[in-house]
Amino acid sequence: MIESTGSVTSQTSAGFEAFKLALETGHTEEFLEKVTEDFRFSVPLPLEGWNHEQQGKERFEELVRFERSVFQMQLTPLLSLENGDNGVVVFRSEGSLNGRSFQNELAIVFQFEEGRIRSFREYVGMPLKNYENP
Repeated sequence: MIESTGSVTSQTSAGFEAFKLALETGHTEEFLEKVTEDFRFSVPLPLEGWNHEQQGKERFEELVRFERSVFQMQLTPLLSLENGDNGVVVFRSEGSLNGRSFQNELAIVFQFEEGRIRSFREYVGMPLKNYENP
């Protein structure tokens, strides 16, 4: 695996920056321009309807709206690795979750197809119990 550097914009770094923009601001256009038609994703939300693989651009927009309704966040990339059609970013998420201060470290794994994001899977560093009890 190759660690990305500041002088090289890898598909993983570009994908994460678009993901970050979507979650921090609600603007999903840049991220959705980077995904394939059969785009899929998985997020570790302990909520009915989100606890399995999701599909499609509209569902990603729903995720962003939901996340922003309960969590005002700032994402900080800590490490980016890429190998062919796969990339991983470890990042810190900080902000306010249901009115309480929140910080966690997560990882997102991207799968690319012809330079576009085919899927991503997010892994969380600690349980997100605060989603269950606003």
